[in-house]
Amino acid sequence: MAGGAERGSYRFLVLLFNCLLTFGSYFCFDIPSVLQQQLQGNLTCPNGTHRNSTEQNSTQDCVEGLGMTPAQYNLLYAIYAWINAIVVILAGFLIDKLGNRFGVFVFSLLTVLGSSVFALGSHFKGSPYLLPLMLTGRLLFGSGNGSLTIVQNRITAFWFKGKELALAFGLTLSFSRLGSVLNFFFTQQFEAKFGIQWTLWGGTLLCVLGFVSALAVSVLDKVGMKQLGLDGVIQQESKQVRIQDIRRLPLRYWLLVFTIMFFYNGVFPFVADASKFIQDKYSGYSQQAAAYIAGAVYDSSLVLSAAAGILIDYVGLRGIFAVGCAALTLPVFALLAFTFVPPLVSTVWLGFTYSFAAASMWPSIPLVVPRATLGTAMGLVTSVQMVGVGLSNLIVGHILGTTSSELKIPLWRWQQMMIFMLANTIACVIASVTLNIVDEKQGGTLNRTRKGVPAEQEVSSPADAAPLLDDGAGNEGSAS
Repeated sequence: MAGGAERGSYRFLVLLFNCLLTFGSYFCFDIPSVLQQQLQGNLTCPNGTHRNSTEQNSTQDCVEGLGMTPAQYNLLYAIYAWINAIVVILAGFLIDKLGNRFGVFVFSLLTVLGSSVFALGSHFKGSPYLLPLMLTGRLLFGSGNGSLTIVQNRITAFWFKGKELALAFGLTLSFSRLGSVLNFFFTQQFEAKFGIQWTLWGGTLLCVLGFVSALAVSVLDKVGMKQLGLDGVIQQESKQVRIQDIRRLPLRYWLLVFTIMFFYNGVFPFVADASKFIQDKYSGYSQQAAAYIAGAVYDSSLVLSAAAGILIDYVGLRGIFAVGCAALTLPVFALLAFTFVPPLVSTVWLGFTYSFAAASMWPSIPLVVPRATLGTAMGLVTSVQMVGVGLSNLIVGHILGTTSSELKIPLWRWQQMMIFMLANTIACVIASVTLNIVDEKQGGTLNRTRKGVPAEQEVSSPADAAPLLDDGAGNEGSAS
């Protein structure tokens, strides 16, 4: 008997703990963005001054910190992206082979270890061990967090039927972004009171919350699959998965990959440096105020992601939404590069397009790949995304200067960075338009509306057929 696992309440209980998997890790991910001044600040300040980062025009004052250069600071984000690019492909394949419970345990544990080593590195201020330890921490943290997102998406796709898929993806994004938003609101105040070391250890504690949630979702997933009688079926499908199945992924999948990569190339590197950019270009913003405005990207997505998911579940048109989000993001970086329009306008605007992009792009992947290879497909798209983001972070670090942790970066350098963001968004528009053209020629699955034939009747959808994979998808996902 299926028992309670058939009820919608059970699915949403799984979703609750699944959402909490990445709450703490997303909080930790952007802590460097909020504490950029402290990370790049001087090792010592003259005349006994310590920090004035919460006062007006604070960029003119001495800020005591860890002494990183802009290039070293951006390397914290680049190494996270690079290790993701390497690890997530293998992680996705291992999740397909060994299951969700293996993934949530191992990868949530890595986020705890990585955040711990990163926090430990901050205790070696002024020593040659600081940067290697903090980079090692980001490396371990990136190995876990990127892979954890894959298994989180796989669990979401397994448990939710087509009509709830984008909503479920939207809710997981909202919980993740809640961690990011709380980071932008509270981290700077916490650091001002307790110092950078205790702030980083506080982030580690939130990653422990994710590990506890991983244990809970593992139990729920195991009990639920047994009640549904699917434990043996899923294990049999997993045995059929082979790494060669990557060659069978369709053209629409690869166009989705590049659409996602180019879009995130504009979002993540911008948010990483947004707080410093706002203080350098616009007068009268304290570090705390700049962090709030930079965090508005995530504030908007926190509020809008679930609503965006409900809307897209209702109307479909995922491909059209992807094009629209990319096109509407173009003015954001144009405003930041060439005008002095208040930055809050641009960050809220970017948060709006980001919400709808995430709700349309990521849930499209289960519609074009078989469930048996969904983990591998998610790992591959995350890998390509992180290659792009990692390159973008390195390029941004080079654009902004690599020789010193100067208190104020020249505006012409910031303008070049925004033009680079703009170029990535233009590439996203091109990729998403091509995706729609190919999708239309192959049946228009991504742009089906609720009034048309459901997408799951057209393709073997691993999410919309949840929780049971049909034979067609299983055969397609494995080499005969």
